[in-house]
Amino acid sequence: MLDRGVMLPGPFQVARALSATRILDAPDLDDALEILHRDPVANAFVATRVEAVGLDPWRLGGEMWGWHDEDGRLESLCYAGANLVPVNAGPQAVRAFAERAKRQGRRCSSIVGPAESTAALWALLERSWGPAREVRAHQPLMATATRATGVEPDPLVRRVLRNEVEAVMPACVAMFTEEVGISPLAGDGGLLYQARVAELVAAGRSFARFGEDGEVVFKAEIGAVTAGACQVQGVWVAPEFRGRGLSETGMAAVLDFALTDVAPVVSLYVNDFNVRARAAYHRVGFREVGAFMSVLF
Repeated sequence: MLDRGVMLPGPFQVARALSATRILDAPDLDDALEILHRDPVANAFVATRVEAVGLDPWRLGGEMWGWHDEDGRLESLCYAGANLVPVNAGPQAVRAFAERAKRQGRRCSSIVGPAESTAALWALLERSWGPAREVRAHQPLMATATRATGVEPDPLVRRVLRNEVEAVMPACVAMFTEEVGISPLAGDGGLLYQARVAELVAAGRSFARFGEDGEVVFKAEIGAVTAGACQVQGVWVAPEFRGRGLSETGMAAVLDFALTDVAPVVSLYVNDFNVRARAAYHRVGFREVGAFMSVLF
């Protein structure tokens, strides 16, 4: 619901907010990266895209909005693509991004980012963009730079091979549907989702343990990757194998792969109501370093 304590801006404040924001382009790249690198863990999702393709909207898959302080310095970012993601956004930047988002209209499937700025952004957008399908107000952000010490890595967890995309796809669809509440095969028939799964497999960032009949028992992917950190996503254990500790040993194995081959810090975020998953990640060595919030449409 709309926070009645949030002050809605008047015409002058709206004009001022909009004048402080603009769509960033190539000359802004170094300044944008400097902001993203201030918190490699929290900003991994946006940073991995910008590091890979720069700020060109077509290649980035969305616009990068920038907010400048009174001295003209770039201080905050907001990625506006399939997701709306505020970065290093204080109250003034949040108001500016909200005004731009309202004028553009909702094009994203979710708002996600650091809990405080995302909550403030949603409070300003809810009246025009709501209602949301679901709001997950507190999702612990967890990270570690060390291998698991109290959990032995599962030796059967390995990288998924290029010719195993079809074998791992049902598990990916099941995880997504269970986590998000809708099937990734809706809309375009799953073409974009299948392409993303294949992309992660080809990059060597999809991991799984297969059962005797070739079914996926455990799986996880490393999604966002930057020089400073990477983010694990899509952790899933087949229902009939749950309760056996496979999420812990599987995550310990994925953590070894990640720290050896990918980045010096490994992160993930998890729903606060998923008590079992949070406990499993703690046992593997992950510790809470912040919190995200997600607004799903």
